[in-house]
Formats: sequence, C-alpha cells, structure tokens
Amino acid sequence: MTAISLLGIPHDANSSFMRGSASAPAYIRRELFSDVYSSWSETGVNLGAPGRLVDRADIIFDEKSDPWDLIEHAVAQIMELDGPLICLGGDHAITHPIMRGVRRHHPKLTILHIDAHPDIYDCYQGNPRSHTSSFARIMEERLADRLIQVGLRTINDHHRAQFERFGVEVIEAGRCHDDLRLDIATPIYLSIDIDGLDPAYAPGVAHREPGGLSPRQVINLIHRLTSPIVGADIVEYNPSCDIANITATVAAKLVKEIGGMMIMNANAQLTPKANVAETATDGVSVLGEEG
Repeated sequence: MTAISLLGIPHDANSSFMRGSASAPAYIRRELFSDVYSSWSETGVNLGAPGRLVDRADIIFDEKSDPWDLIEHAVAQIMELDGPLICLGGDHAITHPIMRGVRRHHPKLTILHIDAHPDIYDCYQGNPRSHTSSFARIMEERLADRLIQVGLRTINDHHRAQFERFGVEVIEAGRCHDDLRLDIATPIYLSIDIDGLDPAYAPGVAHREPGGLSPRQVINLIHRLTSPIVGADIVEYNPSCDIANITATVAAKLVKEIGGMMIMNANAQLTPKANVAETATDGVSVLGEEG
C-alpha cells in the first residue's frame, strides 16, 4: 500500500507583510484528523486507513542551523521512503528548499502552482528568500522543468518579464473555469497558496485578493491530473486572520483530495500529451483551456 507522508514546516520568517502562517500546521491537522469529517477523498481513497497517511510531525527550527538546509534535508530524507509527501506551511518561501529536496529524487518534474500571486520577484524588499521570490529561486536553480501558474490576479510588468525569462505558463484567474484541464507528461509537484482561492472561501490569509478560485474549481483541477503527484504543499494559511476555522477546513479538504489523487495516480504511465499551449499577445505563455 502506498503511504503518504505529512510534514509540517512551521516557518514564516520571510513573510513580507504579516507573520502567523508558522502556526498553521497544527490548525490544519486538527481539522484533518477531526472525527467531525470523513477521512475519505471524493475519489474513493480512505486517508484514515492504517498506514495510509503517516504524520512525520513538524520540522524543529533552531537559531544555529540554516532553515533552508533543515527543510531540504527533511524532505529528501522522507522521500527516500519512495512515497509522496504533503507539506503544511508556513509561508511560500519554504517551497524553494522543499524543491531542492524533491528534485534529488525526480529528474523530470512539473510544478503546478495555484496562487493569487506569481511569487516570482527577483528580490523583494532586499530579501532573495522572500515568500514573493520563491519561484524565481526555483527556476534559477532548475529545480523544475516546467512551471504552470494558475489563478493569478496580481500580475505586473516585472512579473511578465520574469515569466518570459523562465518560460512560465500562466492561466490567470479570469481564464479559469470548472472544466480546466492541464496536459502534463512528467511527475507533478503541486504548490497551493491558500490565497489562490477567493477570500470568500479562504479568509484566513494575510494577502486577501478578491476574484479568486472556488474550492470546487481547485478540486476539479486536481482530480483531472493524470500524472503521478509526487509532492505537494499548502502554504500561507494564517490562523490569526481566519473566521470560524473556515480556511483550516478548506486546507484539510485539499489535503484529502491531493492525497487521494496521489494514490490514484501512483502507477500512472507517463506518455507525451498533445501540445495545447498558446501564446498570448502580451508575451505571457498561457495554456489552452481544453485538454
């Protein structure tokens, strides 16, 4: 039986506006393991079955060690077990060292990034490790072969230059719909910033951006992935901004649906897909909307 590992990464030192996401893993776990909710995914996988979801606890950070080294080492060590990994952040800066650990085990990899923001600034507020710069570092270090960003709604000229520099494929929020499909012919790493959802569904974030995705749109997109999902993270949930634990409940639901698809696609055969990419007139590469 394929086992999925769950790892908490309670680190938010690189948040540009508000700290608090470091406390998120405990809140998400509380909803994930609560008897109030079913442990089954919509795809028919019981995440509550013995040995199916293994909680590896939280990384413990100290003042003596570089947190990036701790994260990379922990992720690489867990992935030695050959099962997929779901990480609970923390701010989005942690995706950079996570990808260093994941890349050791996956020479071919596509990142599917769901977010309101591109997080691809070259350097933000003088901090190259900023949570708004993580994907610039990831692409500079060639930690992924392909980056697809979905749900964006805060794009500026610098972002557009970075998209062109790194060959990023972008589907802005206004182009998303319930039947969105993506053709991906490599293993997938899924990175979900919870503010990719509309704040009506996920108010517990520091950077609320109206006009976002619904949980159903995100879940439908995840369910339509056909390649193996080898790793994932859910980041930027800030419990201090939440209302009645709504966002924690949504995050826990996403863990179950991601986990279910990790199991469903574990033995998927990777075959080349038809090329559905098109180029927008502004130079941003945008995936076609039909799969």
